[in-house]
Amino acid sequence: MLDIIHHGGATGVTGSCHQLLLNRHESLLVDCGLFQGEDVAEDSFEQLQIEFDISTVKALVITHVHIDHMGRLPYLLAAGFTGPIICSIPTAKLLPLVIEDALKIGFTRKEQLIERFQAQLDKQIVSVPYGQWHSLDLISNESGNACINSKSDCLSTTRVKLKRAGHILGSSFVEVSYQDVTAGKKKRVVFSGDLGAPYAPLLAAPKSPYGCDQLILESTYGNHLHPDRRQRRDTLKAAVEHALANGGTVMVPAFSIGRTQELLYELETIIHQARSPQWKSLEIIVDSPLATRFTQVYRELKPYWNTEAQCRLRRGRHPLNFANLYTVDSHAEHEQTVEYLAKTGRPAVVIAASGMCAGGRIMNYLKAMLSDERHQVLFVGYQGAGTPGRTIQQYGPQGGWVEIDGQRIDIKAGVTSISGYSAHADQKDLLNFVKRMHRWPRIIRLVHGDQNARTALKYKLESLYQRKGKHVNIVNG
Repeated sequence: MLDIIHHGGATGVTGSCHQLLLNRHESLLVDCGLFQGEDVAEDSFEQLQIEFDISTVKALVITHVHIDHMGRLPYLLAAGFTGPIICSIPTAKLLPLVIEDALKIGFTRKEQLIERFQAQLDKQIVSVPYGQWHSLDLISNESGNACINSKSDCLSTTRVKLKRAGHILGSSFVEVSYQDVTAGKKKRVVFSGDLGAPYAPLLAAPKSPYGCDQLILESTYGNHLHPDRRQRRDTLKAAVEHALANGGTVMVPAFSIGRTQELLYELETIIHQARSPQWKSLEIIVDSPLATRFTQVYRELKPYWNTEAQCRLRRGRHPLNFANLYTVDSHAEHEQTVEYLAKTGRPAVVIAASGMCAGGRIMNYLKAMLSDERHQVLFVGYQGAGTPGRTIQQYGPQGGWVEIDGQRIDIKAGVTSISGYSAHADQKDLLNFVKRMHRWPRIIRLVHGDQNARTALKYKLESLYQRKGKHVNIVNG
C-alpha cells in the first residue's frame, strides 16, 4: 500500500497538505494550505515554511482555491519547487487572484515581486479537463533518473484524474493511478479534497469514483447532518426579514470565493420571487474587491454552472449580476459604508470576508454594529475553533462578548446560523461517497475534521462495512 505523509490537515480543518509516496524517487503533493484558527501554532511563521523534503515531489495537485488548501504555495515555490501545478480549468482561472491576495497579506506587497511570482506560477500551472487522465511527465527508473515517454526501462507510471467535488467552482477530488511495472500491480488512491453537498447553487453534486484501494476523506461535518438544504432559501429569507424588521443591517461573513456567489444566487431568487416592496428595494452589498473579481470570473465560467443556473441564464436572468446588487471597492468607500449603515440603520445585506471573521472588512462592520441590537450577524458557513466567528456564534445568543483588535465588544446584535448553506458534505453525504463506489476502499484516512467529527465518522463507516461484510482499516488522522 502506498504511504502518505500529512504536512497539515490531518487532525484539524485547515492547512491541508498530503504527500503520496509513490516510490523511493517520486512523490505527489496534494494541496499546500495555510493553517487557521486553533490550528495555528504559537510560532506561526514556522508553519509557513516548507520544512519537509520536496526533492522527490514531482507535481502538486490543487483541489480548489480556498486558502486552507493552497495558501502555502508561495512558500513551496520559494523552497525551490519547479514541478507542474495540476488543477482544473476553472481553478487555473481563479488561482492567480487568490495568490495575489495571499501574497499581499502574508508575503510581500512589492508589485515587482508579485508580478515575478505570478509569471512563475503561469509557467507551472497545468490545467486539465475534468474526467481525463493526465500522465505525469517524469517517470523514474531504478537509478532515480527520469525516463520520458519510454516505459521499457521504467519501474512505474503515474496518472492523475480530476473530478467535480461540488464544493466551490473548480473544486475537484483527485484520483491517482500508480502502476508498478515490474510487479505488474496497480494502485488507485483517491483524495476527496473538500466535498460539496447536493442542491448547492451553481454546482452539481459530486459523483463517486468507481473505486480505489485507499481513500483520503475529509470529515469536516463527520458528526453532523445538515437540515434539508432544499428549505434553506426559506430560512435565509426569514433570517433576513427578522433583521430588517428591527431596522438594521444583516452582516454576512463569507469567503470571497464560493459562499459569496452562492448567496448572491439565492438572494437574486428571493428578490425575483418576492412581492414585498421591502425586498424589491433591498440593497445587497458585496464589500470585498476580491469577491467582486471572483464573481466576475464566475460569470466568465458559466459553462461550468449546473443545469438549473444554465436555465436561468437562458430565461434572461442574471443570478450574479442583478439590479439590487452593489459593490464596494475602495477602502474609503468601505469606511463610508460602515459609518452610514451603523448610524442610519438602513436595511441592507452586507456580504464581506473573511468567512470566519478572522480578518478582512467584515471586522469593521462587526466593531461598528455588533453592540447594537438593531443589527444581525448571519453565519452561513463553518466557524473554525479559535476564530472570532466561532466566539460570536457560540456566545452571541447568550449575550456574551468577543475581542476584536484588542477591544472587548459586547454582542447585542442578533446571531443566526444556517448550516444548510455549508459548502461541505455532511455525514450522510460522506457515507454516500463511499457507499456509491463499486469497489470500496480497504483503507480510509480521515482528515480535515476535528476529533469529534473524525471519531463519529469512523464509527459510521465501520458500521457500514460491517453490515456489508467488508473489511476496512480506518486511520483517524
